[in-house]
Amino acid sequence: MSAEKRPIEVALVEDREEIRAQLAHTIGRSSSLHLVEAYPDGESALADLPCRRPEVVLMDINLPGLDGVECVRQLKAKLPDTQFVMLTIYEDGDRLFRSLMAGASGYLLKRTAPQKLLAAIHEVHEGGVPMTPEMARRVIRHFQQVPQPAPELQRLGPREREVLQQLAQGFRYKEIEDNLRIGTGTLRTHVAG
Repeated sequence: MSAEKRPIEVALVEDREEIRAQLAHTIGRSSSLHLVEAYPDGESALADLPCRRPEVVLMDINLPGLDGVECVRQLKAKLPDTQFVMLTIYEDGDRLFRSLMAGASGYLLKRTAPQKLLAAIHEVHEGGVPMTPEMARRVIRHFQQVPQPAPELQRLGPREREVLQQLAQGFRYKEIEDNLRIGTGTLRTHVAG
């Protein structure tokens, strides 16, 4: 099997057994995904995930003990290339921003339809930022309320600003490459810059 056809390695962390089973079933039905492991709590995920190195982790935000946000913060330090998508029943901005600052790359509601959840896993794997339109609007409103650009933003070049604007509008990496007529390497340099 070629590297392009290899299933995306996915792990999930969810304390409610019925939801964990539903998510595992949804992932298991997709030939383009492989469920590495399903964890009932943050502590077991933190202990085992660094050895398994999944590409995408679906993380419940409201775990007992070590909550999902703190679990992502600690795991992101150990797994910088892994993409984390928060799954939650909460639509408030505080949890959204804490999740993103901890290292999450997406934020979805648990009631997300199975097909949309599978699409979100592919989206985050391809460099996108899956979240509901309402959550995306909250992110945009937050940055529109900032009166002065942060010093880091003032140092961005014109091309880096274009890339940032495209990301803020929800475009995926491939779409940004096409829109700005740049290659993958160039895009990644601008994002890292």
